[in-house]
Amino acid sequence: MPVERQTHAQLALRSERINQLVAALSEGVYEREHTIKLCLLAALSGESVFLLGPPGIAKSLIAKRLIQAFEDSSYFEYLMTRFSTPEEVFGPLSIQELKDNGRYVRLTEGYLPTAKVVFLDEIWKAGPAILNTLLTVVNEKTFKNGADIEQVPMRLLISASNELPEQDSGLEALYDRMLVRVFVNRIQNKQNFRSMLTVGTPQEAVMPAGLAITNREYHQWQSELDTIELSEAIFEKLYQLKLLLEARMDSVQDKTVAQDLYVSDRRWKKSVRLLKASAFFCGRKTINPLDLVLIQDCLWNSPESRKIVREVIENFAINVAFEQQIIREKLEELQQTVSDIQIDVESAFSLELKFESGTGLLAKDSFYCDVPDLKRFKVGRIDGLVKLAILQPNLSVHEQDKGDSRWVYVAEKDLKEVITAGGKEVYGYVNENPNLCQLTFSLDADDRLVIKDIANRAVLVAPVAREVDLEQLASWSESSQKALAEFEALKHQLLKAKSNFHSALPHNFIEPELPAAMESGLISLTKALENAEQKMEKQAFRIRSLPEIFGE
Repeated sequence: MPVERQTHAQLALRSERINQLVAALSEGVYEREHTIKLCLLAALSGESVFLLGPPGIAKSLIAKRLIQAFEDSSYFEYLMTRFSTPEEVFGPLSIQELKDNGRYVRLTEGYLPTAKVVFLDEIWKAGPAILNTLLTVVNEKTFKNGADIEQVPMRLLISASNELPEQDSGLEALYDRMLVRVFVNRIQNKQNFRSMLTVGTPQEAVMPAGLAITNREYHQWQSELDTIELSEAIFEKLYQLKLLLEARMDSVQDKTVAQDLYVSDRRWKKSVRLLKASAFFCGRKTINPLDLVLIQDCLWNSPESRKIVREVIENFAINVAFEQQIIREKLEELQQTVSDIQIDVESAFSLELKFESGTGLLAKDSFYCDVPDLKRFKVGRIDGLVKLAILQPNLSVHEQDKGDSRWVYVAEKDLKEVITAGGKEVYGYVNENPNLCQLTFSLDADDRLVIKDIANRAVLVAPVAREVDLEQLASWSESSQKALAEFEALKHQLLKAKSNFHSALPHNFIEPELPAAMESGLISLTKALENAEQKMEKQAFRIRSLPEIFGE
């Protein structure tokens, strides 16, 4: 049944089954669950695995456990030495066939060409005759036995070594075919170390009935994997990751490490099938950006390059995979847009006073400024009042008027006294409140006229003149509204990104630390948008109100 026609229940059941299978295979194998997950994923996508690590860390045990993932499976294991011969790996020559028919044929039963799970330890110690034949087996899943070409049923090749192939040794081609590469370390956790010493690790896992993968299921899943497409969106993400890795490679000064960061086109292509398998066996119909994190185990060639690849992948996961950096930069851009409009408004309308030193014995210092021709307003029965627009968000300039104050009315003579004194307390009206309120005016650090709100914070004010550039006010208002509309779209983009991220959780094949860091980053980004929204809405509301405030 094609993937697109399978129900969510069927997909979820397969994902849960893979989880149970991994749990069974990992039982008693301490701190090796992630390695087993990757080996199983490689087997289910038809790829090979290379385990790098010191001797005695259960590399062969992992391979032996993996055979239990499949029903009716065969296993071949061999420890390579420089004295190993092809007969020991691919089977001895048939003397009878050579005598009777003069054919050079190997008896392959019980050897690598007939095994479904293969473990080759110390692989780089093998001679050219073995490695060259192995290259064909891995590449084409075929074995040339005399004049015949035999199909190799191998589902998983696990190779292992405590060293990497030497440069210019001719082993690069085979090493490149080993898509999944895992560094296996000694047991780190104290309790796990104790359990390993006291409880031990059985060679075989206890496999519940019906959990192992049948031959029919395996072949059906392989065909279904091919129906999963590499969407345009995922391709773009993959290409971004490629560019990030190449940029890092270009920045590395050590030429040897830079060479180790080279990734062949073949590896990129093979990685896509691994991504499809990841989506498929996590119970999804499409590749998710989170799946791309798996590539960190496909792109390194040495311990030094492994560290760099993981750094690049971490950066990609936290900043790129779900548009986090784009959203962050767009938020900063919108905040800056509204902030720039606010600065333009303040620059255009704020009242900057000039200091004038008094002369003579009784003269006092004072302030002055060029006040434009002001409009006159009436509140109740009191007329001849001037209006001061409040240019910045505030907590209200008087306790009698709750909420954001937008303007105040004062007597013209009181405004003149405020200007001359550089600030003082006067009585006036706030917004539409007909009750007189005591208002406190002062100057800020730039000698601009401000009014104090109930939190004693300075808020810029501007007298409303008879002649105002209403077109400019409308332009500012329109720009702020556009910024708010774009902010709403940005909120939707973040909501979609979070939904896309959570749809890939829990992930069957990725260690939980990086998804946890990604989720933390998305939470921080959400809070940043929430905090910015409150401030931007207040600023935009005030800017949007300018035509009303100045145009009355």
